[in-house]
Amino acid sequence: MISPQFSEDAKEERYSHWPEAPQVLLHRLLVKVESVLLGKQQVIRNTLTALLAGGHVLLEDVPGVGKTLLAQAFARAVGGDFKRIQFTSDMLPADIVGGVVLDARTSELVYRPGPIMGNVVLADEINRTSPRTQSALLEAMEERRVTVEGKTRKLPVPFMLIATQNPLSFEGTNTLPEAQLDRFMMRLTIGYPGSSEEKRMLEQYANGNRMEPERLRPVIATEEWLQMQAEARQTHMHPALLEYMVQVADATRRAPEVVLGLSPRALRDWLRASQANAYMEGRGFAIPDDLLATADAVLPHRLSLRFNATAAGADAAAVMRRTIRECPMPAAVGSGKRR
Repeated sequence: MISPQFSEDAKEERYSHWPEAPQVLLHRLLVKVESVLLGKQQVIRNTLTALLAGGHVLLEDVPGVGKTLLAQAFARAVGGDFKRIQFTSDMLPADIVGGVVLDARTSELVYRPGPIMGNVVLADEINRTSPRTQSALLEAMEERRVTVEGKTRKLPVPFMLIATQNPLSFEGTNTLPEAQLDRFMMRLTIGYPGSSEEKRMLEQYANGNRMEPERLRPVIATEEWLQMQAEARQTHMHPALLEYMVQVADATRRAPEVVLGLSPRALRDWLRASQANAYMEGRGFAIPDDLLATADAVLPHRLSLRFNATAAGADAAAVMRRTIRECPMPAAVGSGKRR
């Protein structure tokens, strides 16, 4: 969780332009979201880290564990415009990005925005639609824009995509292409709640005091959120940490069981996530722990294993953890006095 030294009255000089330390606001946001999704502090923390870093999140889990609740709660807490896309097998790209229609009053062609035009967009059950329709998200995720009928339109700022998918063992699901998987900063699972959290949830439903996302009030204004994102990207990364990241990527590309190793985009996302993690802890510089804290969520889904390795029981997450262990981590890095 966010460092305890950031209490309600804690504030450092570099945050003097804030009414209160941004870490206090971020902690308040975490508490708000956790009131909706009980007992899932780590997945909530990881989601916030990815969104603060300007990335997108893929939630893979069975139905009913709270994937949609999580996306809705973040949208409400950040105060952005929330849009939802329910993917189906017969959906077309225009159902996502919008299209040009004839205005009967003016007899002119006008652009009708699609649900992608939101600040926080939930792409629900993304792997239930065709690869052609899934590809409509590629430009939006990477370049924050869509092209319709030859004209490019920018997406709202900020733009954050939270996608959900069911496990591939479920009927009617399609594998996401590597190009799309690589555009998700983090791939997370929520999992079933613990017994105590599940009982508490049932008690809330029974007593009629269950906190729904619609009841959440914004914790952070959109302008504050954009400023936090900009400040997080200014977090100092020591050259030794950058060298370590390159070594890890090179090791995955040379691993015998790996077909596709970490891409340059994967390293960029790992960098951004580590900066955001340090920022949430109130530091103006990253340390090795920031890389380790974000690696599990950012890196494994970027790897493609060989068929014989998968058949032998190899797992991308295990390969990634082994690679990180085998690459020598810098023992200590300084702040570079950058604040």
